[in-house]
Amino acid sequence: MAGLNCGITIALLGVLLLNGALPPLGVASEIAVPHGSGITVLIKPGTPTLPAKACYIVVFKKHVTTLSIKSGERTVFSFSCQDPENHFVVEIQKNIDCMSGPCPFGEVQLQPSPSVLPALNRTFIWDVKAHKSIGLELQFSKPRLRQIEPGESCPDGVTHSISGRIDTTMVRIGTFCSNGTVSRIKMQEGVKMALHLPWFHDRNISGFSIANRSSIKRLCIIESVFEGEGSATLMSANYPDGFPEDELMTWQFVIPGHLRASVSFLNFNNSNCEKKEERVEYYIPGSTTNPEVFKLEDKQPGNMAGNFNLSLQGCDQDAQSPGIFRLQFQVLVQHPQNESNKTYVVDLSDERAMSLTIEPKPIRLSRKFVPACYVCLETWFCNTTLTLTSGSKHKISFLCNDLTRLQMNAEKTISCTDRRYCHKKSYPLQVPSNILQLPVQLHNFSWKLLVPKDSLSLVLVPVQKLQQHTYERACNTSFRYLVASAVPSQDLYFGSFCSGGSIEQIQVKQNISVTLRTFAPSYQQDISRQGLTVSFRPYFTEEAVFTVTPDVKSKVYLRTPNWDRGLPSLASVSWNISVPRDQVACLTFLKERTGLVCQTGRAFMIIQEQRMRAEEIFSLEEVLPKPRFHHHSFWVNISNCSPVSGKQLDMLFWVLLSPRTTDMTVIIIAVVGGGALLMFALGLIICLVKKKKKKEINKGPAVGIYNGNVNTQMPMQSKKFQKRRKDNDSHVYAVIDDTMVYGHLLQDSNGSFVQPEVDTYRPFQGPTGDCPPSPPPIGFRAPTAKLTTDEPPPDIPPESESEPYTFSHPNKENVSNGNTDIPLLDAHKPAEPGE
Repeated sequence: MAGLNCGITIALLGVLLLNGALPPLGVASEIAVPHGSGITVLIKPGTPTLPAKACYIVVFKKHVTTLSIKSGERTVFSFSCQDPENHFVVEIQKNIDCMSGPCPFGEVQLQPSPSVLPALNRTFIWDVKAHKSIGLELQFSKPRLRQIEPGESCPDGVTHSISGRIDTTMVRIGTFCSNGTVSRIKMQEGVKMALHLPWFHDRNISGFSIANRSSIKRLCIIESVFEGEGSATLMSANYPDGFPEDELMTWQFVIPGHLRASVSFLNFNNSNCEKKEERVEYYIPGSTTNPEVFKLEDKQPGNMAGNFNLSLQGCDQDAQSPGIFRLQFQVLVQHPQNESNKTYVVDLSDERAMSLTIEPKPIRLSRKFVPACYVCLETWFCNTTLTLTSGSKHKISFLCNDLTRLQMNAEKTISCTDRRYCHKKSYPLQVPSNILQLPVQLHNFSWKLLVPKDSLSLVLVPVQKLQQHTYERACNTSFRYLVASAVPSQDLYFGSFCSGGSIEQIQVKQNISVTLRTFAPSYQQDISRQGLTVSFRPYFTEEAVFTVTPDVKSKVYLRTPNWDRGLPSLASVSWNISVPRDQVACLTFLKERTGLVCQTGRAFMIIQEQRMRAEEIFSLEEVLPKPRFHHHSFWVNISNCSPVSGKQLDMLFWVLLSPRTTDMTVIIIAVVGGGALLMFALGLIICLVKKKKKKEINKGPAVGIYNGNVNTQMPMQSKKFQKRRKDNDSHVYAVIDDTMVYGHLLQDSNGSFVQPEVDTYRPFQGPTGDCPPSPPPIGFRAPTAKLTTDEPPPDIPPESESEPYTFSHPNKENVSNGNTDIPLLDAHKPAEPGE
């Protein structure tokens, strides 16, 4: 019995579950379309959002997927599912023919009423056909319309799609949401208006009316009304597709008198024109040259007071390659700012190859309206971005409530094309003063430095020594210098540098870009204390050479270029590190290993003492050296190989100075060695002095020789020397050293004479008073023949002052052993001179 009850219970539960799984029939709906209304109701499958079971329209117990109800028909139907809004949509289209009969102008009603329609996503379509000479105007009640790009959705799901007609071709004017500025749209030759409402929306009015207007002689006119500050983004017809060929479209803007309007083009393209020219025309209040004609690439007007019109004119396009002509632009309306009344002069007339761009800072998107900042050139040529070029003087003003939302970026090129002209020339890298006086913060100022390839290199010398920005010691200054390669296809970033470090000089091989980037408003005062100079030097092969003079107070952190991406393949970088005499430098590497794996070539590091020229080479694929101490200046060179992908070379090391300490043992050895050397030198001096004194004691008196036969006149030139012998000092000779007189002492042990001494006669240079110096004794004089003044001079060759003379050695028999008192010369009386 219990088992039977259990079976009955399961059977009943299965029936209930089966009945619950079957979808109940939907509630019946009835739609009646009035006769002659020109309305057609079409229920058709929509785009399913999720995979679901099939759903059908049930009409007279038949399951269909499409139902059309025309004018004068009444239909009762239902759906075979509970969620038909996920499967079907309904379109209600009303055709209005203004060519065969009167147009029903006035407010447009939703027919049939949304209350009798099923709860489906619905679209009301009004297709109005009119003659070319008749203009139609769609007037929208509040809230007005806001144009969006095709494919974009509206927040509330209510969308307005408006199209015009050119002959038989439909032209899409635009897609619009609510809560905008578009109040009226005028068209010619008919209009097609579609209102898309979601199934849950209870809107029961169309929100617009149709009015009759005269011919507008253009595709359309869109009126945009601003009641206060705000912005509107508008697009040309068919955007983002091409604007119709040789058509004219106009926007009318209604601006309160106390506000100002500016136009900026967000996106545009020009087509290939055969005839005419694509252009933009403005009717600007207060202008005496209306219409103002501009090209799309020109700067557009800004800071305009009052209403104005903007028209877009197409051209006759090339049939073979027409291109696309389109425009998307923005109109900003805001209160005039105080800065708009102040004009700034930016004088770039003396600059060369330079540009200055003033633009908005990147900001996060927000639904809240934020007044844009405009930069105006010559009062009313305003745009959100303005670029000034060198060679001229510019007058600018600002239309902005907060200038901190703007920034400046400048670029200047310094190039050298002639090596002979640039060699050893220097150029200061300074920001022009008239740029610093602008009320906008400078973000970047870049100098592009270009040199001939493989001919010259560059040297950067700062006014104050630089510090390299690292994670271990970050730069906290108001600005930095960013140095990177400017060689095409070379990704090489040397680093970021700020003042207050130890780097005195940076040498780079080829073209570079030096960018001054600011980080705080105080950069204007700091820039005046720091500067950078670039000069051109002979070409060298290393990518960079850093000259470093460490500070004794802190560590100097240095890292290889391209720290985040690795040193480029086959690149070589050096550091010239100076060590003061009273300091010792400790060189330490961050990691024990670099993690580098070479695919081709070898990577190595060279550490070289500059004084001793001793160098050590280390492989960068192996363990790096331990901390090292250097007492003298040294080089560190790092050369890369071609590494395996993902195994790049990046190294960080630091240098720390400390006072030099000397070992006491070294001091003692040095003192003892110095004392011994001093004693040896002193003893040597004493020996030399004693020897010299002994020689002077043993030396005889100085011997002079008087020669009475001296010819006082030059040969063959009689009477040139007018003084007589006794009236001049020509017979006075210098004292002759005894080594020359006692030539016999030069005999060797065998009794033979050494080579005779030869010397040069030198005239006496001593004092020559009235009395000549005393001649030597008579016994030491040699016999001479005296010449009289009546005798002609002998025919002898002239004798120069420096003619060599020889001392004759005495005969052997005239010299007694050990007796030095006997004179070397013959001791006979001289012959009496003839008178």
